[in-house]
Amino acid sequence: QVPLIESGGGLVQAGGSLGLTCTPSERNFVIYANNLMAWFRQAPGKEREFVAGVTWRNNKKYYADSVKGRFTISRDAATDSVSLQMNSLKPENTAVYYCARKADAYGWNDGSKYDSWGQGTQVTVSS
Repeated sequence: QVPLIESGGGLVQAGGSLGLTCTPSERNFVIYANNLMAWFRQAPGKEREFVAGVTWRNNKKYYADSVKGRFTISRDAATDSVSLQMNSLKPENTAVYYCARKADAYGWNDGSKYDSWGQGTQVTVSS
């Protein structure tokens, strides 16, 4: 069983908005204060890439240059959930979006450093 579950994907027209949410799938999955939670995406035929991340303790946020000003990551410590609000979507944003956890914020955009992943949710942006 994957430790994280993503929801909220779907089909949207270019220029539209979509919100994704990530929650633990197991009650014993713990998000620690030093952890960083992030969203990655992988488009067909392309490598997985970092989209956005947020530190659990102090809510520091990181964004890929390609999504700055359009995407917003947020976290809710009460529900252990992480959300990604995506606005002004473009066809090139079409991908499977994954939620992931990392022990700390060092190397925040390096997917190989993350220890827990969800199974992904499809986002399709039509032109």
